Amino acid sequence: MKKYFIQDNPFVVPTTDGKLIEEHFGRASYGNDALSIAHMIAPPNWSEPHQNPDFDEYTYIIKGKKQFMVDGECIILVAGQSIKISRGARVQYSNPFDEPCEYIAICTPAFSIEKAHREEI
Repeated sequence: MKKYFIQDNPFVVPTTDGKLIEEHFGRASYGNDALSIAHMIAPPNWSEPHQNPDFDEYTYIIKGKKQFMVDGECIILVAGQSIKISRGARVQYSNPFDEPCEYIAICTPAFSIEKAHREEI
């Protein structure tokens, strides 16, 4: 039995906001509750509601810029930068800019919509 797995068919999460989410490892793609890794592209002028997740989230920006509102503080990252946002923080992710933002997100434990605790808009 091989001690590795090459993911060449990530689970594409259905969205209604134009954001591309390709989960390479996680609950939907691999049945892994401990960790999720996703490649994402947020379109220009995209945003999500605030949330208070039960997971740590690490984000690495590949292209473009992304805005993070973390406990009321506005943080903007550009390509080559990364951030860790600890579980329990009140956070909002957005791309209020004119160009798409491509990034990798890693969540521990794995992302689930139930564990995100998104606020109603």
